[in-house]
Amino acid sequence: MTEMTVVPRADATLPEVRVNRHWIGGAHVGGAEMSDRVSPSHGVVVSRSAKGTEADARAAIAAARAAFDDGRWSRLSAKARAAVLLRVADLIEGDVERFAVVETLESGKPISQSRGEIAGAADLWRYAAALARTVEGDSFNGLGPEMLATVLKEPIGVVSIITPWNFPFWILSQKLPFALAAGCCCVVKPSEMTPSTTAMLAELLDRAGLPAGVVNIVLGYGQPVGAVLASDRDVDMVTFTGSTAVGKQISRVAADNLKKVALELGGKNPQVIFPDADMESAADAVVFGVYFNVGQCCNSGSRIIVHEDIAEDFVARVVALSAHVTFGDPLDPATQVGAIVTPEHGAKIDAHVQAAKAAGARVVLGGGPLQVPGLGAQFYRPTVVTGVTPDMAIARDEVFGPVLTVLTFRTAEEAVALCNDADYGLSAGVWSENVHTCLAFARNVQAGTVWTNTWMDGFPEVTFGGVKQSGQGREVGRYGLEEFMEIKSVVMRIGRTRANWVKTR
Repeated sequence: MTEMTVVPRADATLPEVRVNRHWIGGAHVGGAEMSDRVSPSHGVVVSRSAKGTEADARAAIAAARAAFDDGRWSRLSAKARAAVLLRVADLIEGDVERFAVVETLESGKPISQSRGEIAGAADLWRYAAALARTVEGDSFNGLGPEMLATVLKEPIGVVSIITPWNFPFWILSQKLPFALAAGCCCVVKPSEMTPSTTAMLAELLDRAGLPAGVVNIVLGYGQPVGAVLASDRDVDMVTFTGSTAVGKQISRVAADNLKKVALELGGKNPQVIFPDADMESAADAVVFGVYFNVGQCCNSGSRIIVHEDIAEDFVARVVALSAHVTFGDPLDPATQVGAIVTPEHGAKIDAHVQAAKAAGARVVLGGGPLQVPGLGAQFYRPTVVTGVTPDMAIARDEVFGPVLTVLTFRTAEEAVALCNDADYGLSAGVWSENVHTCLAFARNVQAGTVWTNTWMDGFPEVTFGGVKQSGQGREVGRYGLEEFMEIKSVVMRIGRTRANWVKTR
């Protein structure tokens, strides 16, 4: 493709450099050593953040431990906890634009998507608030006239929350309000590349009346901050979103003291296109699925498996639609695809594409950096790769960029086998007008989420998570709340009905 829809640099006034500090025990602390985040789209310093130390991490854990143990949050009524979460949601909604601009400049994503992420996150906080008041256990009344047993659900304790750079505020909001709704106290470490919206949330939590120490935020890098949050014995649970490789490291470290671990990791998510699919809708969803957030999304629809009878026509539709997707300045509301998060990540994306070409695949669209007028080359062209075979690395590895791989199939059984022939199992999609085809696919594919005739629709009520090397545990929905709870059985004898075991006479 020689023509693209490119949005040049907009005439926008950039905000002043934001300074971020840790939030520990209800106060801003730290800042002896700082790190700068340079905007991937605009090439200017967006934020300057404290670089956390091992001591900072342990201080934050100690604050959370004290807050949990004295019950200032965990022993509040669910009604009282829910009221705080609802106030946080209101404050988020009232501050969408300020948060969105900073997130766009730090991450490179389009401003329209940042606005949607921040505003949508408020709904996660509201739903978690509603769930807080629905926690219930079980009772067992059939154990005999002298016995009664109950099963209680209690907060698991201190939770470390480690979040990634691609959806910093949304993914935090898939975890933090649910942990708080359960009654837990938390220590949060955002990515060093997109720390600001998490640091800004501290202001809103304070204004909403969250007690000091219940949420603590430590900025910085995986070493040493993340390592401490995963290993410290005073942490009862770690929840992490990021790469599968780092998730495995966290599991190994956490195993030393058997703390609970919840992981939301990588994906190589397939969409299967049957001949009876609505081609127009399917092609549009495929284009959205691979280019949304520049493909830097665990749910990216990065591989399609198309019936061989329609493959040529369907790929042509996808290529034609790609010409109308607007790449460029993320501060322009018209932009749909922004910048790659770092030059190093851009180089990794291109390496995947070049390796596929060397292995015999064909790049029928894009493949290479994109120069945006006024902004530079930290962008990547929309890319479609055909002639892919299941054994190629690009068919199996997570590229995490705007790169679509195309495979073909002949039978439904072959399509499911291709989907399942992967280390990952985060999400999958099927396109067919036959409900039986869709249901059979949904039952047989190995994925935590299956979309039928749609892609990437999500709701606070619907639980999310992966199987195989895409992770363990679940987020959002009722199961997302229960992830942060421990089960306790209470067995009671009524009256002095127990016969003595020791006979004194």
